[in-house]
Amino acid sequence: MMLNWLRRYWHTLRYLRWQQIAYRLKYALPRAVPRSVGVQKTRIWTRDPANTWPMWMQATLQKDLSFVFLNEAGTLSSPDSWNDPAHSKLWLYNLHYFNDLSAIGAQDRRDDLARLVSRWIKENPSPRGNGWEPYPTSLRIVNWIKWGSTQPDLVEQHWNASLADQAYALSQRLEFHILGNHLFANAKALIFAGAWFQGELAERWMSAGLKILEREILEQFLPDGSHFELSPMYHATMTWDLCDLLMLARLSNLTVLTTQVSKWKRVLKQAMVWLNFMTHPDGEVAFFNDSAMGAAPRYADLKHYAELFLDVEVKERSVSDFDLFYAKSSGYCQITAGPAALFIDVADVGPKYLPGHAHADTLSFELSLHGQRLFVNSGISVYGEGSLRRYQRSTPAHNTVVINGEDSSETWAGFRVARRAQPINIKIQKYENSIQIEAAHNGYLRLPGKNIHHRCWMVTKNTLKIADSIEGKFNHALAFFHLHPSVEAEVLDGEGQVLELRVSNGHVARMKVRGGAVSIGAGYWYPEFGLKLENKHVILNAQDASFSIEISWDERF
Repeated sequence: MMLNWLRRYWHTLRYLRWQQIAYRLKYALPRAVPRSVGVQKTRIWTRDPANTWPMWMQATLQKDLSFVFLNEAGTLSSPDSWNDPAHSKLWLYNLHYFNDLSAIGAQDRRDDLARLVSRWIKENPSPRGNGWEPYPTSLRIVNWIKWGSTQPDLVEQHWNASLADQAYALSQRLEFHILGNHLFANAKALIFAGAWFQGELAERWMSAGLKILEREILEQFLPDGSHFELSPMYHATMTWDLCDLLMLARLSNLTVLTTQVSKWKRVLKQAMVWLNFMTHPDGEVAFFNDSAMGAAPRYADLKHYAELFLDVEVKERSVSDFDLFYAKSSGYCQITAGPAALFIDVADVGPKYLPGHAHADTLSFELSLHGQRLFVNSGISVYGEGSLRRYQRSTPAHNTVVINGEDSSETWAGFRVARRAQPINIKIQKYENSIQIEAAHNGYLRLPGKNIHHRCWMVTKNTLKIADSIEGKFNHALAFFHLHPSVEAEVLDGEGQVLELRVSNGHVARMKVRGGAVSIGAGYWYPEFGLKLENKHVILNAQDASFSIEISWDERF
């Protein structure tokens, strides 16, 4: 047991960067109370009614200071409610984000929101509680400034004083121990604070934010446009961040920002291309790694922002009824085959030093048919370290193969990964009437049988064949195929080798199985935080080292 514990820690820590370890040790030391920087003079931005901040989020503030975050209700009944342990850490973070200031209809709640801002200042003295941690501080700074720029008559002196103190506290505790999207959010907040205020401190915040952003944009956005943590949900969030920065440059008209516009727009255009091809026909992202609906803007929201507010032309690649998109830098493929949209994961788990949002989902896939999701990865509904979080990151929660009951990558502790699978031998071929994608991964080399899982997807306009094979000896192997809650499955033959999949939109697909025994089980799909829906899954219990399924459908729309 101790040996396993040491091995897991070693294979987790060995990938970290030195600065992550150094800053984690630094931040573990007793923390001094950040000093108050006093009232800072603010800038006057361009006032143009056409230049209001676009919104995509729904309101979370209800009557009587009650909130709904992550499909869970709560009430701000006392000062202790800001850090109520009855709610999850993520729920409390959302309470401190103040996203409601940037939600649809915020203007109609302006007086309630103004009182809420004043209450936060009064009941959250620095540096106590969740609200002063760097990530929620970063999001709150941006939301307060965006709201203040559109509600100048409501902004009071003590709000700006608190904003300045928050920006200073953030500048002293940037998340170099985490990096990734957290550090990007820190930089964005410093840039917003630097644009909102003027003076020496504001210039320091602006300079620090831009310096971080310059480096992080180059690292975090890959050549194919994807965000390097390989979560479509976080990719959408980061793309919105880019839009916000471009909007800030437009509204503030600060030279230090306007000189960055052309560079940011290039990154934004590529990010939009990637997100477009990682979006199902229903308008929501594919569920790879930490991804869910409702937690990030949709592609349509971002397209609206970019084109209508930022004068960015979003180019959508012309797609035929039989087409392939391969994002080589990130490792995802998307195939359009008549009425089918297939999404394939031949990707690494993410940055070696930052796999916090990674799942053990290598060689998994999702499939939509006639605009409706058919096969789905299970999604996420929680963060933290509980059993549900462990399951949602595990290999059985995804449409791929599990060998000897082990995960392909060793996910643990909510946001950790020890030994991880690497995709190998990727081959992509497109013919006139078919597309074939082959890949393998070495995540099971650590098992006694030194196993390698091979998978091949063969696609025509009305069929998808998935052929699996396993190198090395193994005790048992299961291939999971999770169905969307609207899909019903029925075995058509006595041997369980042919199944009919009926979709709620009236379409039918047929699934043939070879090389294994099939069972249909009950489970759950987790499309949003705090939400689970009953679904079915098909499990193929392999009888040999090679097994396959073939799905066929009517290619007519």
